[in-house]
Amino acid sequence: MSKKNGYGFNPISVPSVPERVEEELKKFFKKADLKPGDSIPKEMELAEYLGVSRSAIREALSRFRMLGLIESRKKRGMILTSPNILNGLERVLYPSFLDKKTILEIFEMRMVIELGLADFLFLRKTQEDLDDLQKILDSHKNKSDLTWRLDLEVKFHSKLYDITQNQSLKGFQKLLLPIFDFVIKNEAKLDNPPKKTTVSHQDLLNILRDGKPLEFKVAMEEHLRPHFEALVFYKQRNTELEN
Repeated sequence: MSKKNGYGFNPISVPSVPERVEEELKKFFKKADLKPGDSIPKEMELAEYLGVSRSAIREALSRFRMLGLIESRKKRGMILTSPNILNGLERVLYPSFLDKKTILEIFEMRMVIELGLADFLFLRKTQEDLDDLQKILDSHKNKSDLTWRLDLEVKFHSKLYDITQNQSLKGFQKLLLPIFDFVIKNEAKLDNPPKKTTVSHQDLLNILRDGKPLEFKVAMEEHLRPHFEALVFYKQRNTELEN
């Protein structure tokens, strides 16, 4: 008979289903109102409380470790941690692993995010940030081939994410880089590519330096317009990106 306890666990009678152990542990973390840094019971205690084998507990805890929810500390045992919410995405967010529809939808997410950066950029920009953006532009002057254009796009927009000081946004942007590269290269192969934008990276920087957030939002929308038109084309024509 499993031991009754004060942790709020519901004993599990089937030890071969770590998924159920995992669910019970999630309920425990929530009921106990555990915060990052708080200790959790040892494996032996958990196995006894839930009425399952230690191997089932280990498998469930292993899943939590992979998700970044727990980690082991010397002299403290297992503690709850604040997970990196992008950790799992990093392993699968690569064009060769995704279908064309998913690639396009993820790229749409990138556009939505960048259209909403303006207020944070104006709130947190520094003169050093503006100088860094200008250096990026100066290093790409008179270089117009696709490789350099992609390099400029990546470095300039990466710096914008950096200025927000939002670590989750910065992490997500890094995950997008392979997809960004993939989509831009395929846009260049279209028989009738979208009309070039009237707002350059230099224009965006000038507005960021001397303009207002709303002005930047409008300019960013035009800057991203060619990508939007290409995405619409792909979906309306049901055109698949080249492998």
